[in-house]
Amino acid sequence: MREEEKKQPSQLKRFKNILKKRWVYPAIYLASAALIIAGILWYQSVGSHSAKEKFSNDGNALVGQNKSDNEAIEVNKAIENFKMPVDHPSLASIEKKFYDPNASAKEQEAALVVYGNTYQPNQGIDITMKNGKSFNVVAAMGGKVSEVKEDSVLGNVIEIDHGNGVVTEYQSVKDIAVKEGDSVKQGETLAKAGQSELNKEAGTHLHFEIRKDDIAVNPVSYFNKPLSSVELPKNNSDESTSTDQKETTNNTDSDNTPSANENAGE
Repeated sequence: MREEEKKQPSQLKRFKNILKKRWVYPAIYLASAALIIAGILWYQSVGSHSAKEKFSNDGNALVGQNKSDNEAIEVNKAIENFKMPVDHPSLASIEKKFYDPNASAKEQEAALVVYGNTYQPNQGIDITMKNGKSFNVVAAMGGKVSEVKEDSVLGNVIEIDHGNGVVTEYQSVKDIAVKEGDSVKQGETLAKAGQSELNKEAGTHLHFEIRKDDIAVNPVSYFNKPLSSVELPKNNSDESTSTDQKETTNNTDSDNTPSANENAGE
């Protein structure tokens, strides 16, 4: 027992002597710092591994692996305004305007489409180039191609869905460069302007429509305006613009041409 009691003071004294050395405290500090840094790095690596299990890299952003439950939303996308659907708007002209029920009788008559013995209001605008040549037809706004259809009467059709019940329709086109399901950007070439049986007198042209919930609206009213501005016309149930240009509205005798007001249902 006495020998053990003698050893304890000796060991304590030795420990105190070690603590008196200059290098002891810096060494303890460095060792402690190393342990703390190692702990932080370990914690971060565990957290990153856990995040990778929940997310996968899709494009430029992390989105949930189960996309139907955790769909990425692009919050910084610039708001687009409708543009003239041609690559050189300054050289284009509107050959036939949209049929406006509130326009004068003369303007309404000029906006009637004559096909055989049928007369119907123009559901969009017919665009030509001043030189009469063909031109590139471009997307008036970005969206998804919802329909591409060959149609000799309408001169082929491309439809683009922009969401919120709004679609744009491009008729009288040829050399179509897109297919159903394609996502297109504003200004992207869709086809070239062609001709149609429905409006032969226009020659080479593009028939362009904007529709809201399948109701045609005047495209000129929405150029340089965003998608959110598109609204249904008031009292659209009473207006001829709610009819589809793809269907015949009135069958008449060529020797008994109806007036513009009669065709408008007024």
